[in-house]
Amino acid sequence: MPAGTLYMGARSFTPNSSRHPRTLLLTLDAFETLFYPRPPVPNQYAAIGHEFGLSRTVVTPDKLKAAFRDAYRIQAKLYPNYGRADVLKGRYGGPKQWWEEVIRGSFGQVLASGASQDSSQHKSPDCGNVNLPAGMIDALLDRFAGDGGYTLYEDVAPFFARMRELRASSTTPFDRILLGVISNSDDRVPEVLKALGLRVGDMRADQDMSSMELPGFEERVSGHTARPQQPNTANQRAQADADLDLVITSYEAGAEKPNRLIFDVAKRQARLLARRDAHAHGSTPAGLDETDDWTCVHVGDDYQKDYVAAIDAGWGSYLLERDGGHGRPPGTIRSLMELLGQLKLGF
Repeated sequence: MPAGTLYMGARSFTPNSSRHPRTLLLTLDAFETLFYPRPPVPNQYAAIGHEFGLSRTVVTPDKLKAAFRDAYRIQAKLYPNYGRADVLKGRYGGPKQWWEEVIRGSFGQVLASGASQDSSQHKSPDCGNVNLPAGMIDALLDRFAGDGGYTLYEDVAPFFARMRELRASSTTPFDRILLGVISNSDDRVPEVLKALGLRVGDMRADQDMSSMELPGFEERVSGHTARPQQPNTANQRAQADADLDLVITSYEAGAEKPNRLIFDVAKRQARLLARRDAHAHGSTPAGLDETDDWTCVHVGDDYQKDYVAAIDAGWGSYLLERDGGHGRPPGTIRSLMELLGQLKLGF
């Protein structure tokens, strides 16, 4: 595919030279696009369990891998999107309770299996009600709320370093570049990204929305946080101190990919951010009128939830396959750095 051409299913297009302000909204998936668990999640669960005195012969990564898969599947079916619908009705505690139950279910299944092997009476206890060592669940929640459980892919830091340079320049085809995350996840993602060294702006899916009161992991500050004086060009002004201007999670947006709603929410919030930025600097609030030239592009590692979903939402789309899988569809890249050429942003 020629550089600068965005793949959008049956049609492709190239950023044009319209007189209207040109804005690029570039969003990325988070898990296994920007960062990944290291070591694998079952290994980390087992290690924490051993630290709290659980048997090394009973609690193993292999057993936890299968148990975690089962517990996660059951929980996602019982409480989709971290139980958001029940949270809004006051019947559920949100992501923290959701993950606590996954952890209890995972370890409960493994411990119950170990107990049945040591007993002549084969019982089937409620795995979710197994007593775990005090503090162990909180230790696991804390581990995956920061940099303890994850690491960035090697191309992520160079990509954002180059994007910082480009956003501070006037050499791109766009008057404004907004960067964001669209993730099927809870609200821990911003803190994970910050802990991994990225600078994250304060725009979320529920900014200025009633769901601002949703219980979650991230502490919210009421009102609008004052920002330092920004440079004058549009590219520089868009939260110039941030690598990511907005983080849109499914829990806060109210829908998971591949639902189009989460992409619509991302664009709505990007326009809101553009409006605030323009008003803060006394300029015309460009980027708000539907006649303005917005190019929306999403990048992720999941073919259906990222690649196809973005196309169905009317966005440009790239599938990130760092391992170089077979049968690569149009719009597949192997590194985030390839985006620079594809979007004519330069190297």
